Amino acid sequence: MSSHGVQDAASSLPDGVHAPPTVPRPTTRNPLEWMLYYINWCVVIVAMLALVGAALVLSYSVVVRYLFKSPTDWQDEVAVFLLVGVTFGCGAMVQAHRGHVGIGVLESVLSVRLNSLRLLFVDTVSGLFCAFFAWKSWTLCAEAWREGQTTSSTWGPPLWIPYSLMAAGMSLLVVQLFCQILLRLTGLFVKTVPPAP
Repeated sequence: MSSHGVQDAASSLPDGVHAPPTVPRPTTRNPLEWMLYYINWCVVIVAMLALVGAALVLSYSVVVRYLFKSPTDWQDEVAVFLLVGVTFGCGAMVQAHRGHVGIGVLESVLSVRLNSLRLLFVDTVSGLFCAFFAWKSWTLCAEAWREGQTTSSTWGPPLWIPYSLMAAGMSLLVVQLFCQILLRLTGLFVKTVPPAP
């Protein structure tokens, strides 16, 4: 197990072979946890496609600029919008892995009960911060939609697109965090379904 409670898959693989990232399966029969599992799984698939799309768009931009000396305004913004979606969209999946930056030193020093309380505290503070961030993102999105805000480039795509991606991703992260808090508080985090191998 790693310091975040996720089994280290790389330790059981031969040297040089890396395990593919997966969305961790729920460990309870809680329907909210299973719903988040499937939503996160779908978001990860879309994010992988968006990441490939951003790489293709940027590669196209380099080739067109080099070979044809053609300006490419739109490619940079499309790639940025896709990367914003990937970054914010996958936050909930990373949280489900407990893959965000953490301090493993405290876990080795604290008792199991104190460590559980520490995780509850961190999840609560993180959830409150992310809820504020999601709320501000939704207000920015609504404002950009109402006012017809666009980027300052010659292409000028609407700003509600990246704001909506930020807002949706942060909202999903908030739901993931508060689901983990709820499971911790109610004692539903006891494993009743064996985890996938």
